Amino acid sequence: MGKLNFKAYKIEEIQFVNKIKTTTKIEIKNSYSYNVRYTNQNICEGKFTININDKENPDNFSVKLVLCGIFSYDPEMQREVIHVQTYKELFPYARTIITTITANAGIPPIILPNMDIENKEIYRIDNPNRLQ
Repeated sequence: MGKLNFKAYKIEEIQFVNKIKTTTKIEIKNSYSYNVRYTNQNICEGKFTININDKENPDNFSVKLVLCGIFSYDPEMQREVIHVQTYKELFPYARTIITTITANAGIPPIILPNMDIENKEIYRIDNPNRLQ
């Protein structure tokens, strides 16, 4: 298996709306998307978009983060493996940013739940040599 190097990350976009009253309870909904764009120089950019909002009143509470990571990779690596590994490298940064923003806004911090991307059907990489 080839090697992947995390070069840098940047916040491309961040939006935060907090119009809820201090005693109001909300139920939040998370949605994620993650895409990888490849170049000819064995460099790729992972783009992680996270949307969090109040299920009932998304105009009263929402957080949007678009986080980009730059990676170099071994050209022999499979794109599915690169996709999973870049996600795993970038997710902790996204999680920390969301937690920091919400904690510093004077509300209970939002901690994104882990998502096991390898168990998602579209990203599952089965090794035919693995023992059952």
